[in-house]
Amino acid sequence: CAHIYYKDLSILIDTSPDIKNQFLQNKITSLDAIMYTHEHADQTSGIFEMRPFFWKNKKKIPVYGSKKTIDALRNKYTFCFKPKSGYKPIMTSKVINNNFTISIRKKTLKVTAFEVIHGMIKATGYSFNNIAYISDCNKIPKNSLKNLYNLKFLIIDCLKMEKHPSHFNYNDALNLVKLVKPKKTILTNLHTDLDYNVLKKKLPRNIVPAYDGFSFNF
Repeated sequence: CAHIYYKDLSILIDTSPDIKNQFLQNKITSLDAIMYTHEHADQTSGIFEMRPFFWKNKKKIPVYGSKKTIDALRNKYTFCFKPKSGYKPIMTSKVINNNFTISIRKKTLKVTAFEVIHGMIKATGYSFNNIAYISDCNKIPKNSLKNLYNLKFLIIDCLKMEKHPSHFNYNDALNLVKLVKPKKTILTNLHTDLDYNVLKKKLPRNIVPAYDGFSFNF
């Protein structure tokens, strides 16, 4: 997951199974919207943990994603979007186009969504304010690459050292950095064969490995 604070807006990207603990450990006390990259369980199964923010906000939480992702969410987590067994729905779904705006309390964040390949499925990458976030990906189509130039920050999937069928490995991630040349790159999704301290010593200063709770200002 990734969390964005912008102009007093609190926006989450994906809801992992341990999202409740992540919110508590990082002292996140508000939520205005959720953007989903894709429908896999490790990105979505914490969705119901967001229910307290429905009570706190006294309104449904808007959820953004591709049509495929939104359809999967509505089918699997029906209780979040439709009345069931006396419980009120806690979310409203919004299918995104390439460009969309999250607007709440007269505060707005303009977002560009673009398609990436994640093994056998298509996932969504997001860019906003010269930042791009791509969580699960093993290939970026040519027409999506245009969103990755002139970035201040690139957060990119880097699962393993060896090749993987649905994720960028170490060399894939570094090759993308060489191509698009962001000012700063953050490697995320790191598996056990990519040790944080080893990477810190090995990588150039403009590329850093992420860790749970990692944050930066933009």
